[in-house]
Amino acid sequence: MFRHQGKNRTLKHNLQIASLLSFVAGVVNVTGFLAIQRLTTNVTGHFAFFIDDIANFQFWRGTIYLLYIIAFLAGSFASGLLIELVAKTKKLNIFVLPSLLEAIVLLTVVVISQFSFVNSIDIIACLLLFAMGVQNSFVTNISNAVVRTTHLTGLFTDLGIELSQLFFPNKYTFRKKILSTIKLRLYIISFFFMGGVIGGYIYSKIAFYTLIFAVLVLFSGLIYDNLKFKMLLMRRKYLQKK
Repeated sequence: MFRHQGKNRTLKHNLQIASLLSFVAGVVNVTGFLAIQRLTTNVTGHFAFFIDDIANFQFWRGTIYLLYIIAFLAGSFASGLLIELVAKTKKLNIFVLPSLLEAIVLLTVVVISQFSFVNSIDIIACLLLFAMGVQNSFVTNISNAVVRTTHLTGLFTDLGIELSQLFFPNKYTFRKKILSTIKLRLYIISFFFMGGVIGGYIYSKIAFYTLIFAVLVLFSGLIYDNLKFKMLLMRRKYLQKK
């Protein structure tokens, strides 16, 4: 699910990556909200707050929301840069480094949350937004912009449009494709919700350590993908020898 790109990707690959990463985003989202009362998987709300503060001439107060937006942008930029740099070498799965970067940032939040002198709400919010910017960027690259996992606004919009198209089969004859995209969006929404519920429960028990759970889920996907790839190579070698 991490290796296939472009025309090589199937609905199954997109469903797998969507399920994994939307679950992680759901965990991060609920952890950020419960811990610091901030939205940490998208910047739409922060942009509205920024505009509101600027309109009320509260420029200094508005800068923090601008920082949130920049943090998400920086994560997306860093992910895209790593992907392009690794793509040139062709020695490594290009999505491994962005995944590791996301994991490192999430673990950094766990560490700094244990020290009161750096336990700043704004620092934690920026780090979580950076991590989600990284994730949203590389999943967009993997799926050729078909899958987005860190926010649901656009998903519900697209889902509503596609559901309405089912009522006009004569105009929208590619019914199978519409049903496939509806299935994909329902997977993303469901696993984001599931990540939020499970993450919320775990947070009630271990607080910021919930992010370690998110990292373990992310790593399990990478390990599964790597093992599956190695088994496929071994199977091909075996068949060639026969």
